[in-house]
Amino acid sequence: MFFPRWFGLCSQCSRIVLPTGLAWRHRKGRSRLIYSTWGTIAPKRLSHSDPVDLYNNISVQMYLQKMIEEHGVISRKLHHEHVSDSDRKALQKKHSELLPLVELFGSIGQAHKDLEEVLSLLHTDPTCEDKHLIQLLKEEEAQICSNIVALKKHLIEALVPADPLDSSDVVLEVVSGRTTGGDICQQFTREMFDMYRGFAFFKNWDFEVLNYSAADYGGLHHAAIRIAGEKVYRHLKHEGGTHRVQRIPEVGLSSRMQRIHTGTMTVIILPQPAEFDVHIDPKDLRIDTFRSRGPGGQGVNTTDSAVRIVHLPTGIISECQQTRSQLQNRDTAMRVLRARLYQSMIGKETEQRLSARKQQVGTRSQAERIRTYNFSQDRVTDHRTGYTARDIKEFMKGGKELEELILDLLERSEQEALLELVETSVRASGRPAD
Repeated sequence: MFFPRWFGLCSQCSRIVLPTGLAWRHRKGRSRLIYSTWGTIAPKRLSHSDPVDLYNNISVQMYLQKMIEEHGVISRKLHHEHVSDSDRKALQKKHSELLPLVELFGSIGQAHKDLEEVLSLLHTDPTCEDKHLIQLLKEEEAQICSNIVALKKHLIEALVPADPLDSSDVVLEVVSGRTTGGDICQQFTREMFDMYRGFAFFKNWDFEVLNYSAADYGGLHHAAIRIAGEKVYRHLKHEGGTHRVQRIPEVGLSSRMQRIHTGTMTVIILPQPAEFDVHIDPKDLRIDTFRSRGPGGQGVNTTDSAVRIVHLPTGIISECQQTRSQLQNRDTAMRVLRARLYQSMIGKETEQRLSARKQQVGTRSQAERIRTYNFSQDRVTDHRTGYTARDIKEFMKGGKELEELILDLLERSEQEALLELVETSVRASGRPAD
């Protein structure tokens, strides 16, 4: 079994954490690694951990060994003159994908060797009175350990499976909840719309309003927005779900009695890859026109310019009432409909891919309550990770505070994705022998 001798060399750089299914057996003063039955109460499954802990995870080490061995096999095949051109092209592509992992692993090995030499010099002569030399060696030890931690973090990041949709733009929808306290829900929906607009500005993304259905008293029933920029879907894909607000109304009896009301709204994230084609048969569409609702200025809500499109086979509905032009509204509604149909096409695949992570970071299921915004206690809590942010007014501006929560979600979800990948690979390759 592949475990380098420097694997447990420095407690600051290497802390061995065992995955489910592996355990240490102590017998007559010795310890050895054994295999225990999958699914039994063994060491708790590692999740939401430091990258160094993930690197030292036995399953990750076994998966890494498999990648390195595969790189070696491919290298030998590429030097074989009897490889066809088509096979050589495929091998070269895989070889280039694995090369960064191999180089990082080699750098970690070299750093551990350097650390071993420094530790050897430190412990060679315990009576050494050259304090300056000892201090220099300790500083070098700390620097090497820091470098090892950084290298292991980079290697874990390289191992995380890439989501092919991460670079996509998105259609983001905010929808007011249908619970008691409609005014609170609609006001909160407008605040969430403003928060994502602020975040798009913070990230220098394009923010194009496709549909905006205002409610009374400054609230919002529903809005659809196209957000375009660098890796938009990667940052927003975990925002989809039910968001809950708890606050004391600003006016009325509840305000005077300091009674807290609860409301909800839903965020829907629809990826829009650069290249995707959803075939829609015109015969499958029912297109209705109607007058725009709510305040619309001169002429907007006095003509049948609003458009509603129903996709009959699936029942998916899209509508737009943004402009006076029925043609423009129809074009916008079709764009949103295509995005929703695409989402429904990949929904089952996504659900299967994320099933192992549901209890840790959730999915994009719209039925899940993923976050609570408690204005009375001045905090925002994400229920999937336990992350809590203070200063709710600053958070709702959609700047650095929201980004920090999103990055925490990304880190944890990517760790879970890596664990799912490596543990599946370990199971498929066979269980370690006792």
